[in-house]
Amino acid sequence: MATLNPAIVGRAEKHHTAVLTRALSGTTVDEKQWITLNQALAAGGTVERAAHVAHVAQLTLWRPADVGTALAALAGAGLVRETPGDQVEVTDAGRALVAKVRAESGEILGRAYGSVPAADLAVAARVLTTITARMAEELG
Repeated sequence: MATLNPAIVGRAEKHHTAVLTRALSGTTVDEKQWITLNQALAAGGTVERAAHVAHVAQLTLWRPADVGTALAALAGAGLVRETPGDQVEVTDAGRALVAKVRAESGEILGRAYGSVPAADLAVAARVLTTITARMAEELG
């Protein structure tokens, strides 16, 4: 049995990205836009713009300007809208897109994750969370 290492994590990440790319096909949304939109919805659907940009940049290690560009593209596509007070709100179209992508990717991810016992998934989550936190400290 293999020991967890960067190659294994990298292959898993590449496969997750491929699942997302398949679910996003036929839309105008790319991975950066998807994560920016999905995180806005996860935060309640209405977020303070600057805080959201900072959060997504920190989460992904992207430049804040790149997150801002993704947010602008989402607004241009009508998936989010700017509201008073420098707020960004996910629109009904944005919510519908998130539901569609989650449903399509969820089928594949559900089967993949469902093939692993819950206790093993819990251990994997703890291990990857610890490794990620340590790398964040090293990079910080």
